[in-house]
Amino acid sequence: MSSSSAASGHRPIAEVAPLSLCAREPHVPADRLVAEMVPPPRFDSVRFDTYIPDPNQPSQTEAVRVLSGFAAGLGGAHASGAGRKRWFQKKAAAPTGPRGIYLDGGYGVGKTHLLASLWHAAPAAPEQKAFGTFVELTNLVGALGFQQTVRTLSGHRLLCIDEFELDDPGDTVLVSSLLSKLVEQGVALAATSNTLPGKLGEGRFAATDFMREIQGLSSHFKALRIDGEDYRHRGLPEAPAPYSEEQVTKAAYATDGASLDDFPHLLAHLAKVHPSRYGALTDGLAAVCLTDVTPVPDQSTALRLVVLADRLYDREVPVLASGVPFDRLFSEDMLNGGYRKKYFRAISRLTALARDAKGLVGE
Repeated sequence: MSSSSAASGHRPIAEVAPLSLCAREPHVPADRLVAEMVPPPRFDSVRFDTYIPDPNQPSQTEAVRVLSGFAAGLGGAHASGAGRKRWFQKKAAAPTGPRGIYLDGGYGVGKTHLLASLWHAAPAAPEQKAFGTFVELTNLVGALGFQQTVRTLSGHRLLCIDEFELDDPGDTVLVSSLLSKLVEQGVALAATSNTLPGKLGEGRFAATDFMREIQGLSSHFKALRIDGEDYRHRGLPEAPAPYSEEQVTKAAYATDGASLDDFPHLLAHLAKVHPSRYGALTDGLAAVCLTDVTPVPDQSTALRLVVLADRLYDREVPVLASGVPFDRLFSEDMLNGGYRKKYFRAISRLTALARDAKGLVGE
């Protein structure tokens, strides 16, 4: 440390400039999409016994009991009898009754923790279990094609789908058809969402065909309601106020592996990168530093930001920002519209990551 740095009490400035998300244009091969269908790093070590139910919410304790039993029931032979070999055999009768569990609840009640715990508890090799978000599942179909996705996943015992949300009728038909095929192959299903399966799409589309697809999809699941407050705000301090641009810039230079981007420029860059690549966009980052955070200008931009927030949260990447607070990212019209659940989730997750970033700023 130089004498001037020591005298001022400031941390030394890194020799290398920060990284930039805007400079990254990752290309992700299809086989990586399949290999990465495991619980994200944030949930590597979670288990049922690390989930702490709120004593005031008995539904949380009940969820652990039901899911533990569901996991135990996945032991033994594949439900279809032969996995991928069934493509060359006579088609067996589809299993009767629900083939999956649907976790319904608000933000931060621990749904993803429970879903990842189910994945870990299921008595099968990792390659026989798949875990991904709804968006990642639709991206997999886009990369492999429908039939190849069915073949790839049909040998699995369990498919876990996090944040099951339907943004358009096309995705509804696609995923409904995919899950129906997988159920026929004996794959057990588990999903999380903020809306009961029979209510998905409510407030967005009213087409008769769309609602028919929703009802058909819901028949595959037994709904399990989980009540409670957002654990990220239970007994924790409120999100820190945004920092100054100077503080954010200084922290980015002082933190090895941090990125530094102007928020409006980052939003423009996200439009050039497919959301399936947002995970790769964040590879190797120790922190994300953003200057001039402003409300997002339109819904398409907002939905892209939601996906980025999910990937950053999955990877536990702290976010340090200047500008407006994260709870002012989305307009009142957005927060009251059909995608409000996505936006509230993004606010909740970015708030948690902002708290994680407090240690990046020197006193």
